[in-house]
Amino acid sequence: MNKFEKNSKAQSFKVKNQTESLSPQENTLRSEVEKALLRYFEHIDEEPVTDLHRMVISEIEVPLLEAVMKQTGNNQSKASIMLGLNRGTLRTKLKNYGLL
Repeated sequence: MNKFEKNSKAQSFKVKNQTESLSPQENTLRSEVEKALLRYFEHIDEEPVTDLHRMVISEIEVPLLEAVMKQTGNNQSKASIMLGLNRGTLRTKLKNYGLL
């Protein structure tokens, strides 16, 4: 039995199958990212795209880190627990994004 099987909340959590479509009214993080990527691809036309993963991750990671740091009162230990990151990894990310 793994740690997720022990937790009743984890058992009741249902992950959407990728084939399930989102309703047009649904404003999930996933649907917003999908919409943003579609807009991005429409605007670049036929230009080559490189390093898309890094760009998307940095665009999402910065506001995530800012929000969590604000929520935890800039307590890195609490923030690292909330994010599921090692405290050292969190500090590195904060430094890389100029948030520390």
